[in-house]
Amino acid sequence: LFLSLCSFLQENPFRHRIVEVFSEDGQGNMSFNDFVDMFSALCETAPRELKTIYAFKIYDFNVDNFLCKEDLEKTLNRLTKGELTPEEVNLVCSKAMEEADLDGDSKLSFSDFENMISKAPDFLSTFHLRI
Repeated sequence: LFLSLCSFLQENPFRHRIVEVFSEDGQGNMSFNDFVDMFSALCETAPRELKTIYAFKIYDFNVDNFLCKEDLEKTLNRLTKGELTPEEVNLVCSKAMEEADLDGDSKLSFSDFENMISKAPDFLSTFHLRI
């Protein structure tokens, strides 16, 4: 219901994941309180720590509390609107995994992700809903 009311979410490539992550049932059935929580976490002035938590959850497509290479590939494909070749996506995700996976387990923990995001100067200015 809220997704259909929010025209600003319609253009967001992560709209379904955002609604799933913020809905209490995890299925996208948002209550008004879920809706308010979503806006609080994704507004421009939300703290980096809060945005990092929700970015991690949104990018964790298989909901295993880690970001695997497949999660990164889905994220990159959505961010680039499918404009990269599969080879380019693979290269970028492999390089990101290599640089961010601090313990070498071929997946990013929240700590790995948090460390990676801390080095992204534009994260705060780009990770928010545009109304």
